[in-house]
Amino acid sequence: MPDFKLIYTDIISEKFPDKINNPMIRNKLNALHTTSEILKFNALIFGQPTYSVECKNQRLRSYDEYSIRGILNYQKKNRLTNTETANHFKTSRNTIARWRSVYKL
Repeated sequence: MPDFKLIYTDIISEKFPDKINNPMIRNKLNALHTTSEILKFNALIFGQPTYSVECKNQRLRSYDEYSIRGILNYQKKNRLTNTETANHFKTSRNTIARWRSVYKL
């Protein structure tokens, strides 16, 4: 797995030098362990992308087993359908259905 702490430190120091001293960003930067944490941190740094950018980036995402199980537990806990879960996490409903069949909870 890539060293996301180093990658994001370089990006922040180069593009957003004012954010490098923010204690909240520093704490979150030190706690990047799962895919979902990385995606949340990316949204914190760069903000929410526009719709066209979001559609293109959706295809490039990959999730580890821990994040997939977290998403499926969120769905189960909140009694969401596959479509509602997919909209919340910005994935396809077919992806959620596939995860449910592979990772039976």
